[in-house]
Formats: sequence, structure tokens, C-alpha cells
Amino acid sequence: MAETTVVHLLRHGEVHNPNGVLYGRLPGYHLSETGNLMAETVAKAIGGRDIVALYSSPLERAQETSAPLATKLGLDVIKDDRLIEAGNLLEGRVIGQGLAVLRNPRNYRYFWNPLRPSWGEAYPQIVARMKSMVDEARAAARGHEVVLVSHQLPIWAIRCAAEGRRLWHDPRRRQCSLASLTTFSFDGDRLMSIGYSEPAGSLNSGPTIPGA
Repeated sequence: MAETTVVHLLRHGEVHNPNGVLYGRLPGYHLSETGNLMAETVAKAIGGRDIVALYSSPLERAQETSAPLATKLGLDVIKDDRLIEAGNLLEGRVIGQGLAVLRNPRNYRYFWNPLRPSWGEAYPQIVARMKSMVDEARAAARGHEVVLVSHQLPIWAIRCAAEGRRLWHDPRRRQCSLASLTTFSFDGDRLMSIGYSEPAGSLNSGPTIPGA
């Protein structure tokens, strides 16, 4: 009989970002007090599961989200660049909440092709690196569970691809809240189901910068 393997894609917790910067891959953005509490809450929620490996994006917010779970499980965190945030040409700009960035005429030149998207890393490229990571982690944890700590857009993109959805979308409609889990369950090499849960959902205070 084939073995069941579970791959959890964990989005990082809330980041301290009072100025509303689209921080993307910039260094120096750490979890807020609430974000750290989110990470602790997730660790308590899934720390008793049969998780045998823990991978993370190299960015600080992902590393800090993975830390409590690593302690709970007694595992080392394996950094992997394939889990990093999507590249974005608007990185470093103060954009506030929601899609306010779209209302600034200085940014119009970046939005000529929302299907690619023209303002950042191409969706197929994001899917390719995330699929490679999921496949590798699944093979390493065969018959058990594994956690990959990443970011909203990479997680949403690989989910859309796995479900056969189009990759271009309205960022406001992503089902991928802070510290949420998108869970892929495999029977052998075959994807059987995709689940979604929010162990720290009660700590979410509202909309955040899309893609953060």
C-alpha cells in the first residue's frame, strides 16, 4: 500500500511594519509581538504531529515563525531559497494597506501586464520553485509530515496550480492569512487533497499588505 505523506505550507506571522512598506525580500523586517504569539500558537497546535522535517524561507519573518515549532519538535530548520517571497519591483515603497499602490500614478508603468505579473516574479516561475520544494520535502518525509514556512503569494500560487486554477488573480481574494496552514496530502506520489486552516486565526487583526 502507498504511504500517506502530508506537506504543510505555513505562512509567516504578522510583521512589525508601522509605515506600510511593501518589504518583499528586504532584510530587517521581523515579527511583531502578535506575530511571535502567532508562531507560538501554531507550534502548540501542530507540535504534536508526526512532523519529521522543517524547512523555511531565509527571510527573518519566516525564520522567526519557524523557531517555536523547531523547539517544540526538536528539529533543525533547513533554510531554502525556493521558499522565499516573490520578487517585486515595488519593494521598499510605502504603500499602506490594501491596494493603495494602484492609485499612485508613479506606479502605473509596472502594471501593464497583470497576467505575468509585470511588477514582479512571473507566476509560473514561482510555481516551479515551490513545486520543486514540495516534491523534495515530500520525498524526504515520505510516510510522515513536513512543514515548509513561506510567504503568501508563493503558497497561493502553488495551491492554485495544484487545484488547476488560473495563476493570475485578485490579491485580496487569496485564502492565505497570516500564520495559516495550506496542507497537501499525498498517497504515495499522488496528491489526494488540499486543506486549509488558521490555528492563529483569532490573532489576525484585519487586512495586510498583499503579498507580505
